Order: sequence, then structure tokens, then C-alpha cells
Amino acid sequence: MLTLKCSACRRKLWKYYKIGQGEVHRCHKDRIKKVWNMEERGGKVYCSCGNAVGIDRGSYYTMDKKAFTYKGTKTNS
Repeated sequence: MLTLKCSACRRKLWKYYKIGQGEVHRCHKDRIKKVWNMEERGGKVYCSCGNAVGIDRGSYYTMDKKAFTYKGTKTNS
């Protein structure tokens, strides 16, 4: 499980179940386990501070790699 945080204000965004060792380019909505701070407006995903962290693509979010940080462990499959 990874905990994603906003790079601007360091607030927790959500807890995400990451499969594989690669970078976090997409966050699939069905793997998000807990949401703390997130707003969806106009097809984009924002932190509550106003920082845009991703784009809504339907079943997943395409993440902006400079807009968030994460820590935790990734699951190998």
C-alpha cells in the first residue's frame, strides 16, 4: 500500500494498492482504498489546497509525477 501526498502542501491524498515495481503513472480507481483530500473538477483531480495532481480518464487517474509524493511498499506480481 502506498500513501500519496500532495507535493505542494504535504496533505495526504489517498491510500493506493500498487501492483508492480514501476513508477506511479496511473491510479486505478478500484485500487484506491481510502481518500483523505481529493476534489474532482472539470475532468481533473485536485488536492484541497488547489494543486492539480491528475486527470480523470474514466476508470483511472493519469497522475502528474511532479504534483505528488508517495511512500509505502509496492506489491510484486
